[in-house]
Amino acid sequence: MNDLVCKFCGCYEAATRQKTSGQSEGDVVKMAHQIFYNDHKIKFNLHHAWEELKNDQKWISVATAKLDGRQSSSAKKRRFEDVGQEASSQATTNGDHPAKRHVGVKAAKEGGGKRPMGDQLSASEFQGMWSLKEKDLAAKERLKKMGLLESLIAKKEPLSQFEEALRDKLITEMLG
Repeated sequence: MNDLVCKFCGCYEAATRQKTSGQSEGDVVKMAHQIFYNDHKIKFNLHHAWEELKNDQKWISVATAKLDGRQSSSAKKRRFEDVGQEASSQATTNGDHPAKRHVGVKAAKEGGGKRPMGDQLSASEFQGMWSLKEKDLAAKERLKKMGLLESLIAKKEPLSQFEEALRDKLITEMLG
């Protein structure tokens, strides 16, 4: 379901870019349905879900990020008014929870020295991955040395002085 709604959002954005003066919002939605049908060869029947989600914070940020600079001034004005309403008041998206507000300039500067909790989790995950990688590299190195030792032991002709020293060193490493 989520995938189809995402695809329809893309069709809606394409229809918004094709909007001409005099077209209403309903005309844009009809065009989005046509684009969706032409692209996917099925009728979009989750319009009610899209209507619920189109004003949700996630979908608004996706829509405003995808709009390019060639839009009309009325569309820009509408977008900035919508963003302004969200930021200035505690606008609710579903009636219960306030929309997440962007961090102000002063708050971002003051909190610049502090690490957010997400970075700490990333650092601990990185440490865990690094320790696993070190163990993996050590096991590969041990296997490489075992293969070299095996080839020295299996050699039929007499070993040179260097090969004997290497064989003895590898045996003491493996046993010690």
